[in-house]
Amino acid sequence: MPTSKRPLINRDESVFLEGPKSRTYELFFALKVFWEFIKGMRALHFTAPCITVFGSARFKEGHIYYEKAREVGAAIATDLGLTVMTGGGPGVMEAANRGAREAGGRSVACNITLPHEQKENPYLDKFVTLHYFFVRKVLLVKYSYAFVILPGGFGTMDEFFETLTLVQTRKIDNFPIVVMGSEYYQPLQEYLKFMAAQGTISPEDMDLLLFTDDAGEAVAHIRKFLSENYRVVRRNRPAWWLFEKA
Repeated sequence: MPTSKRPLINRDESVFLEGPKSRTYELFFALKVFWEFIKGMRALHFTAPCITVFGSARFKEGHIYYEKAREVGAAIATDLGLTVMTGGGPGVMEAANRGAREAGGRSVACNITLPHEQKENPYLDKFVTLHYFFVRKVLLVKYSYAFVILPGGFGTMDEFFETLTLVQTRKIDNFPIVVMGSEYYQPLQEYLKFMAAQGTISPEDMDLLLFTDDAGEAVAHIRKFLSENYRVVRRNRPAWWLFEKA
C-alpha cells in the first residue's frame, strides 16, 4: 500500500531557503557586521599580545579540565607575561581568565550573545560582547600569537580546526597550537595520524600541534617559538580625540 509522501520542506521551514534578501536588508546586514568588527577592534586595539585559550563552557570549578585551564592561564601570565584571551564565558574560559587574574596578569575576552544568555565571567579586565560567531572567531585569532586547546564540544572543535586550517594554509603565521587533555584528545590524535596515512593531510602537518598535559611544557613550547620568530613592536598610544582607552 503506497504511503503518503511528506514534502521535504514545509512552509515554516522554507523561509531559510529564500536566498538573497532585499538590497536594503543585505546592506544593513553588512553594516551590522562592519560595526561589530569596529567595536571589537576598538575594544582590543591596545590589548597587549595575547594567547587565546579555547575550551568547553560546561566544566565547573574542581573539574580536572577547569583546574588545568586555570593553571595554564596563570602560566601564560607569569612565565610569558602575555595576556590571556578567551571567549568570555564559564568553564574553561572562566578558568583561564581566572588563572591569569589570580597570577597578577591581564585577562580579556570576546563574549557572545546566545539564545540562553551567556554572561561574561567575573575575571576579565576588558571584554567585548558580540552577536556574530564569525566576528568573534576573527578577533580571537587576530590578537593572539599562540593558541591553547582544552577539551570542549562543537564550538571548541570549530575554533580549533578553523585556527589549525589558517596556520596550515599560511593564512596566518605559523603560530604554535597546544592541545591539552591527552586522554580526551587521544582518539582525535589517532584520527589525524590516519588522515596523514590516507594522504588527506601531510605528515608534517602533525608538527603544527603539540599534545601535552604539562602547562610548563606548553609554555616552553610557546616561548621558544615566539622568541625565535617574533619581536616586540612598540604600539601607538590611545588618541583622546578618538575616545580610545588603553
